[in-house]
Amino acid sequence: MIHPADLPDTIPVFPLPGAVLLPRSRLPLRIFEPRYLQMLEDALKTPQRLIGMVQPCPVPDDADALHSIGCVGRIVQFSEAEDGRYMITLSGLSRYRIVREVDGFSPYRRCDVSWQGFDADLGKAEQDDGLERTSFLGLLKRYLAMQQRSTDWEALKGAGDERLVNSLSMMLELDPKDKQALLEAPSLSARRETLVTLIEYALLGGNSKEIMQ
Repeated sequence: MIHPADLPDTIPVFPLPGAVLLPRSRLPLRIFEPRYLQMLEDALKTPQRLIGMVQPCPVPDDADALHSIGCVGRIVQFSEAEDGRYMITLSGLSRYRIVREVDGFSPYRRCDVSWQGFDADLGKAEQDDGLERTSFLGLLKRYLAMQQRSTDWEALKGAGDERLVNSLSMMLELDPKDKQALLEAPSLSARRETLVTLIEYALLGGNSKEIMQ
């Protein structure tokens, strides 16, 4: 079992809008930009093979600003395509809070981070006692029909509470601000409640950007 003390104080970060990683979840990524290929190469040389996912949060005076909270993942799969691109899979370990960005000579960005407040991320999978699975999946079915998307319903029905809620939080096409709210939710039940609110509002024809402000 990994403890917060086992995690490094400085990690490479991969800013990507609309993409969030959650603890004990997996995120596939395609790596092709030279700076991120270098990041991947350097990460694979380390024992922990860590990359921190984080969403950009541009503000008027800083176009390169990042959200303060992201999630670090361990590279558990990677393969090279004929064109030199890499397909990798990150397994989420723990969320982190950015303390400061580190100046240096690497082509990719690195940050000093704090793991305080996220101890539960390294523990066992969460349960959501308030999850009413039948109504939740019914709501999801209506939403996906509206989006004209399909899914593996048998897999969803058989998934545990955490896998179900977290996978949907990562996979559904939501505004980046909404994705960040799901990432920062303090518990699985809070994340599920936020997700339900977003889906219900979308079904009513609302703009989800409005309700998370």
